Amino acid sequence: MPDSPLYSAAAVAVIALAVAVVVAVGLKVLRSFRELGTDAERATYNTLHAASKAGRHLRTGLNPAGAAKASRQLRTLLGCDALAILDVSGVLAWDGTAEELRPGLMELAADVLSNGRTQVFNAADLQLRSPKSGSVAAAVVAPVRAGSRVVGAIAAFAPQAGAGLVRATTEVADWVAAQVELAELDASRTLLMEAEVRALRAQISPHFIYNSLNAIASFINTDPARARELVVEFADFTRYSFRRHGDFTTLAEELRCIDRYLLLERARFGERVQVSLRIAPEVLSTVIPFLSLQPLVENAVRHGLEAKEGPGHITISANDSGAFAEVTIEDDGVGMDPVQLQSMLAGHLDGEHVGLRNVDARLRQVYGDEHGLVIETAPGEGTLITMRVPKSQPDHDA
Repeated sequence: MPDSPLYSAAAVAVIALAVAVVVAVGLKVLRSFRELGTDAERATYNTLHAASKAGRHLRTGLNPAGAAKASRQLRTLLGCDALAILDVSGVLAWDGTAEELRPGLMELAADVLSNGRTQVFNAADLQLRSPKSGSVAAAVVAPVRAGSRVVGAIAAFAPQAGAGLVRATTEVADWVAAQVELAELDASRTLLMEAEVRALRAQISPHFIYNSLNAIASFINTDPARARELVVEFADFTRYSFRRHGDFTTLAEELRCIDRYLLLERARFGERVQVSLRIAPEVLSTVIPFLSLQPLVENAVRHGLEAKEGPGHITISANDSGAFAEVTIEDDGVGMDPVQLQSMLAGHLDGEHVGLRNVDARLRQVYGDEHGLVIETAPGEGTLITMRVPKSQPDHDA
């Protein structure tokens, strides 16, 4: 039976099918391999890929958690047996073999951390600190500089330290330094934003608080119930404005702050300040920088309506605009000179409208230059201010 023609034909068919599958898979693998380009292009891709992965872990600066995740990619870049990342106080991460050298690494790298020059160590140097250095017979230690400061070092261990490894380790250390400087820049931008919020709070203190207390005092004898209501609103407004936590809030919270602010201002101006609100409910949960709307409304009252004869009107709108929430604040006050406004936003003029410049700068820092304030104004023509922020901001917590 096994020798029957039918059995033979079936066996041939199975073999032919298997060969076809193998050929197809082989051609697919070969095609994919060719699509990667030349050996040089593949090497470039692998290098950039490893650097990109390491960079994500170093963007918070030199710390044990980020260094531990980045060390493997950096060792791949250098092709060494072991790689260590250290700061001026100790070894942050070690990847690879010869970890018995780790306890003596800070002593080995002491001169590099102090003078900022790359050094090469031979087998005798390593064995002096660890007699069991194994196949690792050389080390290259390169400094990581942030500006003029040496903040750490990269140590690469290998059987020998040729000129290529020395240059490559130095370049990797310089690349790590760039990531550290970017992390410090991000931290500086955060500190700058916090300083600008403090500046806005300082701006609120001399103007608004004095005027509000005077307005409240004027109602104590004539309308005590109104005075008590205004005291509560004033307390809520100042509690929100001077809170100590968070760089971001929601549009709903900022609008509540504006409502309290306008209630206090209307106690002072009476019917001279009229307000209209047009708010789309779906954008109320949008995250925005803390104190980014109140200064715009205050600008409309102080510089738009206060100098105008007769009543003035402010319209506050918040609309859903696709992936963005669009907020506009429009007043029919005295307006501004567009040329002077442009100079003020650029930081060339001091004085009035500091709140506008502050908010504009913070929006650009957080979302990019394309998200700065858009201001349409002219003398005697009122002012329209537009702010657009993304509705989805997973990195910002209100």
